[in-house]
Amino acid sequence: MRENSNQLRCEAFQAQLPDLIGSGVNLANHPHLQDCELCRALLSDLETIAEAARKLFPIVEPPDELWEQIESKIKGEQGTSIAD
Repeated sequence: MRENSNQLRCEAFQAQLPDLIGSGVNLANHPHLQDCELCRALLSDLETIAEAARKLFPIVEPPDELWEQIESKIKGEQGTSIAD
């Protein structure tokens, strides 16, 4: 019965995992992870995958003048009428 009970707890934890990760909360001290080697391994694998993805697609900050260019284009389009 213990194994079935733990499986249900794992399923509940894993269902919450996307929200927990998205919240930015530190999961290292989560009570379920303290007792469950399987879910600790899953979280570790997910962190490894996320780190690899960040390396593949690094966040690139746009140049400072980009918003000025966008605003200028919008103002230019608003200044022309459909009849033009």
